[in-house]
Amino acid sequence: MSKIRAVAFDMDGLMFDTESVYWKSASALLGRRGDEYTDDLCNSVMGCPPQYCFELFKKTFSYSESWQELQKESEELFLEFLKEGFSAMPGLFELLDFLELRAVSKCICTSSSRRVVSAVLSSYGVEGRFEFVLTAEDIVRGKPEPEIYLKAAANFGIKSDELLVLEDSVAGCNAAYASNAFPVVVLAEHNKSGNFENAKLIVNSLNAPEIFNLFK
Repeated sequence: MSKIRAVAFDMDGLMFDTESVYWKSASALLGRRGDEYTDDLCNSVMGCPPQYCFELFKKTFSYSESWQELQKESEELFLEFLKEGFSAMPGLFELLDFLELRAVSKCICTSSSRRVVSAVLSSYGVEGRFEFVLTAEDIVRGKPEPEIYLKAAANFGIKSDELLVLEDSVAGCNAAYASNAFPVVVLAEHNKSGNFENAKLIVNSLNAPEIFNLFK
């Protein structure tokens, strides 16, 4: 294992409990069309970029709208549900404080759109704590492809095996693994049944001692 020089955070379901908000918005989107958002469908799109998600909806339910139209409608629903409130995941601020005390660089790498990311991060005022944020608009091939984590390592000016990646989705974990980074998966209610065979470490919260020990 190489020395860790930077940390990349996924956002949804990892930093913040927004997977429940996505569930509400996807359920509303499909419900308007007489269809149901199921656990299987949720697991198929978790962590993946918008184009993949909404093209899967189109294919599954034979929708006539473009994936971009479905994304726009879904984002409007998401932003409305977001106003109901959402929580930070356990240990987030403790881990941020820990990394900052040790001057470890950090970024966010998410499959969400810039519009969604701005709404989520501004609610907690944390964007300024990260060197940069990569979103769906910043890449061509989204998770589980490794592009976003390769780009993050390049932005930091480090080798990809010097990047610790914190993820909660199978797609994100596989993207980190494919980039030769060090994938750490944080388990929660929404991902407890995932197949994380490519994770180097699996923990139950962001303030797990096993994460802190990686920097000793």
